[in-house]
Amino acid sequence: MAIAHADRPPAALVVELRELADSRRKPAITTLDNLLFDTMVHIQDIAVPLGRPAAMPLDAAREGAGRVWRMGWPFWARRRLRGLRLTATDVDWTVGEGAEVRGPVHALLLLLTGRTGAALPRLSGPGVQRLSADRTRPASGR
Repeated sequence: MAIAHADRPPAALVVELRELADSRRKPAITTLDNLLFDTMVHIQDIAVPLGRPAAMPLDAAREGAGRVWRMGWPFWARRRLRGLRLTATDVDWTVGEGAEVRGPVHALLLLLTGRTGAALPRLSGPGVQRLSADRTRPASGR
C-alpha cells in the first residue's frame, strides 16, 4: 500500500500532506501510549535517509524505548533481542541480559523498533556483532 501511495505524483503527495497537517486524529492502530515514540521514530524514518539531524528529547526517547521493550506486537523487541543487554549511554536506561549493545537512547529506540540499519552505526559493544550477523543471515536462518 505504501509503495502504491508513493508512486503518486509528488505534487499530489504535497497537497495531501498539507491537507492533513493540521489533523489531530491519531492513526487507526496507534494508541495514546504509543503516539510519542511512534512519531519520534517516523521522523527518523525520514531524517536518517536524508542525512538530516532530527534530535529526540532524551526523556521522551527513554520512555519510548521502555514502552517498546514492554510491548509485544508489532516489534517483539524482547524476543528479537534476546541474549542482548541494551545500555543507553546518554540516559539511565538498561534492559535485557547478555552481550552488551551500547549507544544513545535514540539509536536504541530505532533498534527496538526494527530500524537496525539506521541504529547500527551509532551502537557499540560485543552485541553489535550479532546484530550485524543477523542482518546478513537469510530470513529462514533467523
